[in-house]
Amino acid sequence: MKLIYTDALVVGAGLAGLRVAIAAKERGLDTLVLSLIPAKRSHSAAAQGGMQASLGNTVKGDGDNEDVHFQDTVKGSDWGCDQTVARMFAHCAPKAVRQMANWGVPWTRVTAGPRQVVVNAERITIEEAQAAHGLINARDFGGTKKWRTCYTADGTGHSLLYAVDNKAISLDIPVHERMEALKIIHDGKRCHGVIARCLITGELRAYIAKSTTIATGGYGRIYEVSTNAIICEGVGQALALETGVATLGNMEAVQFHPTAIVPVGILTTEGCRGDGGLLRDRNGHRFMPDYEPEKKELASRDVVSRRMTEHMRKGLGVDSPYGPHLWLDITLLGRKHIDTNLREVKEICENFLGIDPADEWIPVRPTQHYSMGGIRTNPSGESPQLSGLFSVGEAACWDMHGFNRLGGNSLAETVVGGMIIGSYVADFCQQNELVVDTALVNKFSTELQSEIDELCQDGEGENAFALKTHMQRVMMDHVGIFRNGPELEVAVAELKELLQRSRNIKLKCTKRHANPELVEALRVRRMIKVALTVACGALARTESRGAHAREDYPQRNDKDWLCRTLASWPNANDLTPILSYEPLDVMQMELPPGYRGYGADNAIAHPDTAKRLDEIATIAAGLGSHITRQQLQQALMPFELPSFLRASNQRLHDTLHASHSKNTTTHTSNVDGTSHE
Repeated sequence: MKLIYTDALVVGAGLAGLRVAIAAKERGLDTLVLSLIPAKRSHSAAAQGGMQASLGNTVKGDGDNEDVHFQDTVKGSDWGCDQTVARMFAHCAPKAVRQMANWGVPWTRVTAGPRQVVVNAERITIEEAQAAHGLINARDFGGTKKWRTCYTADGTGHSLLYAVDNKAISLDIPVHERMEALKIIHDGKRCHGVIARCLITGELRAYIAKSTTIATGGYGRIYEVSTNAIICEGVGQALALETGVATLGNMEAVQFHPTAIVPVGILTTEGCRGDGGLLRDRNGHRFMPDYEPEKKELASRDVVSRRMTEHMRKGLGVDSPYGPHLWLDITLLGRKHIDTNLREVKEICENFLGIDPADEWIPVRPTQHYSMGGIRTNPSGESPQLSGLFSVGEAACWDMHGFNRLGGNSLAETVVGGMIIGSYVADFCQQNELVVDTALVNKFSTELQSEIDELCQDGEGENAFALKTHMQRVMMDHVGIFRNGPELEVAVAELKELLQRSRNIKLKCTKRHANPELVEALRVRRMIKVALTVACGALARTESRGAHAREDYPQRNDKDWLCRTLASWPNANDLTPILSYEPLDVMQMELPPGYRGYGADNAIAHPDTAKRLDEIATIAAGLGSHITRQQLQQALMPFELPSFLRASNQRLHDTLHASHSKNTTTHTSNVDGTSHE
């Protein structure tokens, strides 16, 4: 078997993986990327709406900063996130957006003067400052106090992926396409790389590396209907799980996006509602103000999805051959706006629904969209259990999203997390050596080869495609938007049976090279294990938090459940994972648990919340009245970053208020140009 050595190995060529690879390569390290598909076809390209960063350029974003972005992220997570990571992220997001401009992303820009926007179903005129002309624009998104979602029409992911991939090409970073990692090589303490299979030839290769970064995206395709690409099957998470050492975090935290088209489940961006689109029921009634009078259609995604489902349960959905749905109305935005800022949505509606969204309403309903859970890492992106194993992006539980992700924070996480974690990956490679252990490599390659040989043996057995379809239906029926104990118990029981059956899969086509049935068989066992971590975690967590909504336990229970779920699978023959829990320390939080802002405030308080609030007040009072917000933040919850990312972010608002000298024009032009800071 061929052994290929590199310093920094990255599995996955989406935005997060490429950004890590670039960071390592720029530090002079030998870097290599594995990908199932050509890099520019990665699922990152499907992201439409935008990337959150507190630039504060527009009149609707005036006054935005890292503090506001951080608070929105923590509240959006329903206090399930790692607040240190959320701080790191919010601080670096403006730097990443500006770096992306430097790399060629054609951000939609501010035009000075009056412009019409739709806010709360009314067309109003806002006046953009002359000083903001030409700076990066932002649109409104759910769960945010300010307009901070930077965008390129509704093709933001496409623009970012092409720019980042072109940067990787310019650095001569090799991408080995059509390669699927199926085993992590490790000795129980240190990761040594992966065993990968070529999807074309069937050849097994060992990729040996000082660091291995899993950046394979989410696990949406364990569900029957998902906005995810068909490659987002959770195999990256399964690789870590099958080490028996590394843990997965918060796997039960699965987000359903409110507005996927019916029946195929393709996403229509949150930008539709951010730009002023409305949700209507079978009677044409705009129903979201009835449930959420303040935020309406722009409540957090988990809230909107639940409200839509509740409304359809009342019989107010639109009947269709594919089940009930609701309407997304963007006609009030006007044809010019749709043709300019929602072009992909228009094409999706034309090609898959045969409608013109400028004239007709779009049939939508909540659909599985995002995985907050993933490979548990510390703030540097490394697995706490397996040295040298890193993860980034949707594959990881870093954990800045907690139990619900805000729209625009995932696209931001790919490049921000990639930038931060890539620096730590490079540090690790430069500070650690690796002894190539061929016996260890042979152990894992033999295990994988034996698995393939067993699948290809003659005889009767289970059909991989049938098992996968059954798994997806179980997840859709029993582990969806609303969950309850009896249904989750059914899900766990059925998935355990499927896992047992998956150990007797046999192929009809036994070719060892380009064989889709073999690919499916190798994946489905691993996918069922991932599905079990979701279902078991959901059954065990007897509370409702963010996207995890238990009908039999409707309260958020900070007293008993302010913790992160960890799942491991130390015994390969077991039918369920082992669950443990990582407490979130209220006394270390900058923003202790409180009212999120939606529905009734029925949370069960943590006993340390009041104590921490008093401590925060005492710290703030002791610092005096002239303290800056940055100094207060560091006093409450210090966080570390690589040195080149620590500088303060420059904003138009701060520049204009700081000085009216002749240098103001120069400072302003740098706010959004090519400065990396």
